[in-house]
Amino acid sequence: MGWQGDRAGRGGWQAFPMDGNVADPYPAGPGPESRNPAIFAPFEWMIALRYLRPTRKTGFISIISFLSLAGIAVGVAALIIVLSVMNGFRQELLKNILGLNGHVTVQGQLTDYDAVAARIGKVPGVVRAAPVVDGQVMAAQNGVNSAVLVRGMRRDDLKSLTTVSTKLTPGELDTFEGNDVVIIGLGLAQQLGLHLGGSITLIAPRGDVTPFGTTPRIKTYTVGGIFRIGMTTYDTAFVFMPLEEAQLFFNTGNTVNSIETMVANPDNDFNLLAPIRAAAGQNVRIMPWQDFNSNLFEALQVERVTMALILSLIVAVAALNIISGLIMLVKDKSADIAILRTMGASRGSMMRIFFLAGASIGVVGTMAGFAIGVLFCANIESIRQFLSHLTGTTLFDPTIYFLSRMPAEMDATDVTYVVVVSLVLTFLATLYPSWRAARLDPVEALRYERAAASG
Repeated sequence: MGWQGDRAGRGGWQAFPMDGNVADPYPAGPGPESRNPAIFAPFEWMIALRYLRPTRKTGFISIISFLSLAGIAVGVAALIIVLSVMNGFRQELLKNILGLNGHVTVQGQLTDYDAVAARIGKVPGVVRAAPVVDGQVMAAQNGVNSAVLVRGMRRDDLKSLTTVSTKLTPGELDTFEGNDVVIIGLGLAQQLGLHLGGSITLIAPRGDVTPFGTTPRIKTYTVGGIFRIGMTTYDTAFVFMPLEEAQLFFNTGNTVNSIETMVANPDNDFNLLAPIRAAAGQNVRIMPWQDFNSNLFEALQVERVTMALILSLIVAVAALNIISGLIMLVKDKSADIAILRTMGASRGSMMRIFFLAGASIGVVGTMAGFAIGVLFCANIESIRQFLSHLTGTTLFDPTIYFLSRMPAEMDATDVTYVVVVSLVLTFLATLYPSWRAARLDPVEALRYERAAASG
């Protein structure tokens, strides 16, 4: 038997009989791609995977390869988790903020508010317009005081505010009428030690006008309902009151100070500002939700981008480990490379072998990180509770983060971006070591190997 080199330049070899009857390893076909349509020859895969196996001689290189794989997996998983949590924060805040407040607020002292609300409700794209009376007051009970925002609304308007109405037990919304019933958040009820049917005292700084000046207005109300949105800012600071009672309590007469408007597409609300202004009339101020919360969402976006850049360094460092590991592997396998070259393997084959070795680390590490990130995000709340119970600490304090649970919302675009960036970095990291392997002179390598053996 003898060996015939790969005539198509693939770098492979195969046995042929010694009697001179050599069969063409690539039968004729319609074009050159019919000879070997695969990008990588089977023997290239075989040698690349063999070089990745740990041996006594290459044990240290295998450790570097394993650390590179682990680094890529950790970096990809961390990026997916952080981006998903930041996206979850934004979605939860957006849902809670826009679910309780209007997408567009029409501010002004409106006397004909029913007519204005009806005109705004007819604007295409507007799904709801409700007159509102807002005011800051002090809530007191059981020796505890807390600053709250009282929002006066009609029962039908509060019923259409599903963020609150769906959090009430059946029948609680039916009591929302008259002049002595309010609905409060669960956080406020816990602070003041209140329960359903209990009493809460509200103190307004601007009350009755007397010969001695303006005196605060103090009135006690019955707690007719308790809601829990899950955002501590609202659960501890909002009190809903019937609209007519709020007008009396704040001495606004037959006026309201705003009309909360909900639109079908909150991200496209700027296109509706002009029609809403035209429907509202003169002497009003139109405020989109972005103006009220711009600082919060801009800070979240900056933090999201910053964390993504910082965690991307983990993947970059792991890619550098791939470079160093492959360079050491090329140095260690120089004699093997020289032998393969003398047996007919081309420079392209050598480059593909080491490219496969490095790319395999990157692909396996990326897929492992992807799987870890997806599983972590799917069970992030259970993991948080387990770690909190294990350490005896609060890992996600709702009084600081404004949410009662840790959110994680995976976005297909973010996940695809992380996976693609990881694969690109690892593929680029394999190019230089593969090029060095392809440029290795077999004569010099064998001479060096012989000199090292004889020395």
